[in-house]
Amino acid sequence: MTMTSEDVIAILGPVDETLIADVVATGASQTELAEAFAWVNSDEALMSERRPLPTGRTALLIDLLVSDEEELE
Repeated sequence: MTMTSEDVIAILGPVDETLIADVVATGASQTELAEAFAWVNSDEALMSERRPLPTGRTALLIDLLVSDEEELE
């Protein structure tokens, strides 16, 4: 099921409309977005757990989230 703006905000918190639209356009699930958010915010911890690096839509979401963070800096 495709995410709504409200779903994105529930996971990421307040973000700009462009990022919300980009995330929804990926067709990713809430689970994929939550995983991408976890990787962006605690990649060292996840790597310590020996989790495989994300692929597919999760990797695309990570790129979107990291790009958005870099724009804010």
